[in-house]
Amino acid sequence: MASDETLHRRRVQIANRLGLHARAAARFAALAGEYAAEIQVSHQTHTANAKSIMGLMMLAAGQGSDIELRARGDDAQAALEAIAALIADGFGEAD
Repeated sequence: MASDETLHRRRVQIANRLGLHARAAARFAALAGEYAAEIQVSHQTHTANAKSIMGLMMLAAGQGSDIELRARGDDAQAALEAIAALIADGFGEAD
């Protein structure tokens, strides 16, 4: 079976008070790592591999920042849905 080469996209807003800091980036990267899809995250002019904690932190996406998620692969859509849910939940952090 051929892999899905469709590029899936989703825009989300960082909701938690501290933004995409170390703990949030670690949760983000760990979740992204559960999927085989190639996942990229963009904020302003910077793009990072969603499976890289350091790359995610370098995006410097604070609360209220809009980011774009892009994924390609067999489980790309599921990956974007799961990541968007994690972000909407504030990375599981209580404010």
